[in-house]
Amino acid sequence: MFAPAYPATPGRYYNRVMDKTRGYQLLVGLFFAVTAALYINCIPAYYDRLLTQCIPSGCGVSVPALVLDTEGLSLRAAALILVAVDCAFTAVFYAAAVILLWKGARERMALTAALAMAAFGTSFPSLVVVASENLAFERYWFLGVSAIGWISISLFCLLFPNGSFVPAWSRYALGIIVLVDAANFFLGGNVWDRLQLPEFLRFAWFLSSTVLLIYAQVYRFRRISTPEQRQQTKWVVYGVAVSFIGFVAISLLFNPAVYGTVSNFILLNAALHLFLSAIPVTLTLAVLRRRLWDINPLVQRTLLYGALTVCVVLLYTAVVYYLGALLGGLNRFVVSLIATGLVAAVFAPMKEWLQRQVNRLMKGRHDDPYAVLLELGSQLMQPIAPHAMLEAIARQVKEALRLPYAGIAILVEGRETVIAEAGERRQGRQDRQDVELQGYPIIYRGKTQGMLYAAVRSAGEAFSAEDHKFLEVMLRHAGPLVHNADMLQGMRRLAEDLQESREKLVLAREEERRRIRNNLHDDLAPRLAALAINAAIARKHVEKDPAAAVEMLDELRQTIREAVQDIRSLVHDLRPPALDQLGLIGAIRARMEELAKPARLAGNEGDDGGDGDDGDEGDDGGGKPPLFEMDAPETLPALRAAVEVAAYRIATESMVNVVKHAKAAVCRVSLALDGEKRLRIEVVDDGIGAAKLGEGPGPAGGIGTLSMRERAAEIGGDWGIEWPEAGGTRVWAVLPLQEG
Repeated sequence: MFAPAYPATPGRYYNRVMDKTRGYQLLVGLFFAVTAALYINCIPAYYDRLLTQCIPSGCGVSVPALVLDTEGLSLRAAALILVAVDCAFTAVFYAAAVILLWKGARERMALTAALAMAAFGTSFPSLVVVASENLAFERYWFLGVSAIGWISISLFCLLFPNGSFVPAWSRYALGIIVLVDAANFFLGGNVWDRLQLPEFLRFAWFLSSTVLLIYAQVYRFRRISTPEQRQQTKWVVYGVAVSFIGFVAISLLFNPAVYGTVSNFILLNAALHLFLSAIPVTLTLAVLRRRLWDINPLVQRTLLYGALTVCVVLLYTAVVYYLGALLGGLNRFVVSLIATGLVAAVFAPMKEWLQRQVNRLMKGRHDDPYAVLLELGSQLMQPIAPHAMLEAIARQVKEALRLPYAGIAILVEGRETVIAEAGERRQGRQDRQDVELQGYPIIYRGKTQGMLYAAVRSAGEAFSAEDHKFLEVMLRHAGPLVHNADMLQGMRRLAEDLQESREKLVLAREEERRRIRNNLHDDLAPRLAALAINAAIARKHVEKDPAAAVEMLDELRQTIREAVQDIRSLVHDLRPPALDQLGLIGAIRARMEELAKPARLAGNEGDDGGDGDDGDEGDDGGGKPPLFEMDAPETLPALRAAVEVAAYRIATESMVNVVKHAKAAVCRVSLALDGEKRLRIEVVDDGIGAAKLGEGPGPAGGIGTLSMRERAAEIGGDWGIEWPEAGGTRVWAVLPLQEG
């Protein structure tokens, strides 16, 4: 191929495609017209040969020699009915071809389907084979039509509905089909006889090629097709499957020992053509209708009445044969009457049983939810964990309704999490839509405990009323189990949080021990060692140089004071001394005075016009210091050391934040007993509150805030910070007075 001299625009590309489609349409239309004309021209010749040769003597495998009924059809009537059956069969295929040419003229798949219908409807009946046997042109034309029919219908099944070979290797299978049909054409339609191949190979070839076409459609349906294409594929597969099963079943009966007379042969021939007529009807619907009717009820009825017919025939035959052998001298009419009565007696229960089996085959056991619950109950009576119980429910729903997927989800830390599932939850792809999931809430005691997710059987299919009834029954019994599983998940999370808290406490304790050890080893221990050395040196100078000894003793006293101060700092870090001296309430009051004094001094110096000194903990803005107030009971019960330290640290850290960041006028600290089990602490100010949220290291979540939260959590308490709409900040903590 040569590249065009100019870029191909979308309009030009569309025109080229349309030109090719019109050419294809003209070829199909011309082929159809010539073939139909030759077919009509062969009808009289076929009728004549039936009268003169085929029925009396036979015409090969097309029409065997037939025995006329003694009191039944005449020769002319039998010939006329055989012609009518073949013409009716061809008329159905021609009608489908005309509709496809008319409605689908712009679609290549529709044109391919029209070609297949015209060719197959012409070549399959015995009419053209028998009538053209002595006509050279017509004979080779119809041989070509037969080859085109099998090739085009194979091509259609391998390409429908999107025009690509799926699976990819099916194109090579099509090549083999083309070679076999082309060889059959060049060998005069007798490729099997010319090659002297046994009959079973011919049947194996027909069986394998038909199974290939059905497999290609099923594979495409499960892996590639969109919901709309799946609905189209259902119709094609249904028509091909019905035709294939009917053809195989009836072909086994085409034996003179079975059909006997011409009347039975005509009935079998008509039934065979009727089964094959399903192909043009379903194929035309699939090609031309974009929104097809649901085919599942039709499939169910086909399976039901097909199985019912087989059972009735087998039962009737068995009863007649048994009674005939048992009562050999009895009148045949009486035997038939007895057999008919038995069949009529068992017809209704047989139909009901078959209906139930077909329903379960197509949709599972949705019509018997209580039997499913009984089976589920027997499983849940075993000693299994709640998680395994939920998996059993999901598996039972999937298997009972024949669904691809079922799962149960609950909320875990605010996120919906699937905790039990059965089946495969396929992920969607860009080139096709995934099977939809339907969600059903699991309610227990008026509260939604979770969700049951069930995937529909195929895309675009909805659950029936029986399915919803079944799911409603299952959901009622799943509620308590999901509730127990949710509680178990909560207990596991609490256990994990407790374990994490314990690990943090151990790490914090070890870090504190390492800090004290380092301070003692690196700072205090060298100072004490230096004191011993200095004391020894001073002792030597007492007699020799008293003045130097006095100077050294003064330095030694200063060093001892610094060491004592370091020891006090270590002790203060472990537990504030004020708690032991003044108690919790007194220690907090003392801390209030410490915080207010430097801030007040800074404020007084500012009023005098001096430079002022903010101090270590003064107001960053240099404003007026807050007025501290305290609301506490006269006495508190004996508190655990950990609770006392945590309460003191939370209260004092909150007051420091008020002084540093809040610019408050009043800060009120409240201590209260909440019954006999908890101590409640509140620090409330009227400062800038939320206005400072997120600025600097203040109440927005700095180290002090984190420290207060951890101190409350370490002893099993709660802590929080709030910014009321009226302004200010409220820090609160609730600490347990007792352990456990």
